[in-house]
Amino acid sequence: MRKDLKLNDFKFWRYLINFWSIFFFVFIIYDFFTKNTCVDFLNILATVYISALAIYVSNKEFERWYDRHHGQHPGEVFVIFWSVIIFSLLVLDFIFKSEYQIPGAVISSYIAVLTILAVTRKSKQLYQAKHRKK
Repeated sequence: MRKDLKLNDFKFWRYLINFWSIFFFVFIIYDFFTKNTCVDFLNILATVYISALAIYVSNKEFERWYDRHHGQHPGEVFVIFWSVIIFSLLVLDFIFKSEYQIPGAVISSYIAVLTILAVTRKSKQLYQAKHRKK
């Protein structure tokens, strides 16, 4: 039996955010090698990526607070990937002294991912503290 993905299904949102993450990362790397030829496209990708990530994380947190979500999909994985990409871009740019500049959309997305992780970790911590008191 085939199970159709629904918009309110966490698997759908997880697959969607994984797709956009990989797609965005590929274009960030491509932009580096082509010396900023994709900046306008990266602006669009960043908007879509952060929007999809915000919807996924918000939905997950609301479900957690209403005791309907107990699965785990650690956001730290996204931060690790993002950190590796940003660090690599900085190091490669320094080593090769290229004309490449990290696009603002990439930096903004990294900051948004860090912020989303911080907020969700605090939310999870508050949720766990609330439920330990009961």
